[in-house]
Amino acid sequence: MYAIVDIAGQQFKVEKERKIFVHRLSADEGATVEFENVLLTDNEGDVKIGAPVVEGAKVTAKVLSHVKGDKVIVFKKKRRKGYQKKNGHRQYFTQIQIEEIVG
Repeated sequence: MYAIVDIAGQQFKVEKERKIFVHRLSADEGATVEFENVLLTDNEGDVKIGAPVVEGAKVTAKVLSHVKGDKVIVFKKKRRKGYQKKNGHRQYFTQIQIEEIVG
C-alpha cells in the first residue's frame, strides 16, 4: 500500500517503513506526527483519489532526526566589471519514518 501525501507544501509518495526527508517540522525528535492531507491511496489495485483530499485517510510518521542538507553555493559574476558575489545556503530538513497509512 502507498499514498501520495502533502507534507509542508510538497507532495511525497510514501509507503510503510520508508524513511524520507521533508522540510523542517516543528515536532521534537521521537515524536509522532499525523498528516491528513492525503491526495491518493492505493491498496493493491484499489485506488482512491481525493477531491482534493481522501476522506478519513491519514498517514502517521515518527520523527527520527533534524538535519541540515548539503551546502549549495550561489555564485554571481558580471564579466569585465569586477563584480563577484559568493553566498552559501544549507536547508533544514527533518527525517521521518512512515509508520502507518490509514484509508
